[in-house]
Amino acid sequence: MGLSNVLSTIVGDDQLHARWLNTLSLMENTGARKISASEDPTTVTYIILKHAAEEHRHAFYLKKQIERVAADTCPTYAVDYLLAPSSSKYYLNQLDVSVCRYLKNTLNLSGGDLRFAAYLLVTYAIEVRADELYPIYQDVLTETGSKVNVKSIILEEEGHLEEMINQLKHFSPEWEHHAEQAVKIETDLFNQWVTQLTKEVNPAVINN
Repeated sequence: MGLSNVLSTIVGDDQLHARWLNTLSLMENTGARKISASEDPTTVTYIILKHAAEEHRHAFYLKKQIERVAADTCPTYAVDYLLAPSSSKYYLNQLDVSVCRYLKNTLNLSGGDLRFAAYLLVTYAIEVRADELYPIYQDVLTETGSKVNVKSIILEEEGHLEEMINQLKHFSPEWEHHAEQAVKIETDLFNQWVTQLTKEVNPAVINN
């Protein structure tokens, strides 16, 4: 079952759709908090502050969108209000841990240097994914005439990806190789997440 089909099933059910929006909000909020945690209190840049602020705004915007499909639902990020809660909650954490391990083993980084490099690679991989995921979701929303839209998020995520590439170019002349490794790690985690989503949304597909 492809991602587009999974999303069509989700958007077609208001309760599932509300939990999906809440799950995306959780993941955007987790990303924003990770960016903030990576900041150096003295040398933090305008770009990093801007990126953290926009990710927090995405989390808030997605939370507000829930009112368009199922008002007064999903008040928190508790597991009952999420889709594939375990996989969704630990997706970014697992990515962060795996990328940090790669950076330690490959570049022997530690401390602040490790946190900043991990921020660059993890965020790059997530922005590559966002540039794929949100347009697919928006296509489903448009096709079904949903009141929800994520066009503003798509535009900002495109800008984030450009900003991450610019930062990575200054980080290392071999940035493309390191970024490719981060994307490979993220792809495995993303595929696991989609599998869990599919099991929850349409278990019959998995069983057949």
